[in-house]
Amino acid sequence: MNDVSFASLLTPEGRALLDEVRGTEPARELAVATRLRREHPAELVSAALGQARLRQRAAAKFGAEDAERMFFTPNGVEQSTRTSVATYRAERFRALGVRSVADLCCGIGGDAIALARAGIRVLAVDRDPLTAAVARANADALGLTGLIEVREADVTEVDTTAYDAVFVDPARRGGRGRIFDPEAYSPPLSWAIDTALKAPLAALKIAPGIPHEAIPAEAEAEWISDGGDVKEAVLWFGTEPGLVRATLLPGPRELRGRGLPDPDVRPVGRYLYEPDGAVIRAHLVAEVAEDLDGGLLDETIAYVTADALRPTPYASAYEITDRLPFNVKKLKALLREREVGVLTVKKRGSAVEPEELRRKALPKPQGTNAVTVFLTRVAGGPNKGRGGPPPPPKLGGAAFVGAG
Repeated sequence: MNDVSFASLLTPEGRALLDEVRGTEPARELAVATRLRREHPAELVSAALGQARLRQRAAAKFGAEDAERMFFTPNGVEQSTRTSVATYRAERFRALGVRSVADLCCGIGGDAIALARAGIRVLAVDRDPLTAAVARANADALGLTGLIEVREADVTEVDTTAYDAVFVDPARRGGRGRIFDPEAYSPPLSWAIDTALKAPLAALKIAPGIPHEAIPAEAEAEWISDGGDVKEAVLWFGTEPGLVRATLLPGPRELRGRGLPDPDVRPVGRYLYEPDGAVIRAHLVAEVAEDLDGGLLDETIAYVTADALRPTPYASAYEITDRLPFNVKKLKALLREREVGVLTVKKRGSAVEPEELRRKALPKPQGTNAVTVFLTRVAGGPNKGRGGPPPPPKLGGAAFVGAG
């Protein structure tokens, strides 16, 4: 889609076409396109069908109601912040007393929309003409033009001194895919940090895999997961320098770093805890282990084991029913013995592919019980022998721990 074809979607004819192709299934696209091209320009029909596909994809991030009214680009759908995360961040800005934000590298406007809905005035800036046009159309479609000003400009040339806070979401994808070097972001992370340090308050969206040593001392670092999936990391300036936190959505639930040393390795207990991805990325497994009175299975693996079941939002708990060295035949026999019909395989520190093991160990479901198999190292080496506590009467939600 180019600037011209997008502009045509905003005309009465284009909007009528968008309504007509809403929800078109992929298998029907050719027939629909052939019929519509008899009465409308081919380029407009293609743009409308393309937009319909993008809206269907965007529903997972923005919700069906908003997605059906908004406009998207392929990169915009891929890179934009999902509504749940953007809403959480906007509420945090609002709670910090922010009433205006300069949203630099705004993309199609996902964060700007959430900020405006929180009652915050937004300057949304993007240098790409098409992206800026889409962001402007989205503000209009959602009735937010009174709070969102969209500006097509180079963010490095924008004066942000009139705003309470700055939010920067540098582009982390290029023509060859994902960019891992922060200085290759657009704009570079160093520029974003320098800009943040000059603002009263700022937030920089970064990749979750950023090395902790690359985080400035002046920043608070936050890792955010939504429904158990890590979505992003954010560097906050003007809040609590040096703080590390994991935020879990929905909630939000917040685990703050306490500066604990690495947890001890201990014998396998009755329970295995799998920390949330945001907890792991934030290096806060020690905090979870202390709260659970537990320790690590292995010093290099982010699995916590403990003797007692203590519900925690920061880790999923599994009761260990069996431990055995990695052996497909033995595992297959055990699953058959336990009448397992649903098998989930997870791993840390193992080269085995979970899906391949699942096919080999459970080629045919043997019953209705559901189990999870963990492939991992135990205290640096294989887990010797089968043992552990006796299994409970019912196996639902139980775990096997094996060594890969």
